[in-house]
Amino acid sequence: YPVNPFVKTVEKYHVGWGSETVIGAAATVLKAVSDGDISRFYVIGGCDGYEGERSYYTDLAAALPSTSVVLTVGCGKFRINHLDMGTIGETGIPRLLDLGQCNDSYSAIQIALALAQALQCGVNDLPLSIVLSWFEQKAVVVLLTLLSLGIRNIRVGPTVPAFLRPSIFKVLHEKFNLMAIGADVHQDIANMVTGDKVVVP
Repeated sequence: YPVNPFVKTVEKYHVGWGSETVIGAAATVLKAVSDGDISRFYVIGGCDGYEGERSYYTDLAAALPSTSVVLTVGCGKFRINHLDMGTIGETGIPRLLDLGQCNDSYSAIQIALALAQALQCGVNDLPLSIVLSWFEQKAVVVLLTLLSLGIRNIRVGPTVPAFLRPSIFKVLHEKFNLMAIGADVHQDIANMVTGDKVVVP
């Protein structure tokens, strides 16, 4: 990959956390949730680009509490996969799980569905926040797939796609609580945990 001037490069990346691998460790993950080693899951991914605003995603991942687990997917992962976020308690499982490229977003969905089934709740009831970065069609398809599954409270950025006219965005916000990322990652994290504040372009 070409060098990205906005993020640090490292010699080694920990990859290979597709749905089969993560679901295979479900018992360990669920115990970590029960023990308090995991408080919330975050899906941070999508497309990358060269706009400076995309540093939001790096700042977001770096500011998360130590009991957070990040699932990253798509080339947006290159904004955060250099971060050393440690492991989930004493499990040895990284807190930052690289699921692959945009086409592997299916893995994130499968993991969320499996987690919801294990916890006997709906996906929207999970301690889960989804923050997508868009640039081109693949990220849009990922968003539409999530919406088709009825998944709510998704954040998109670094800006709202131009084709999402204010009237359309309003409908999606009202139906799915779709929202734009905010200007302050710390406020966004607080909102994700305690209740979402409306951010409409």
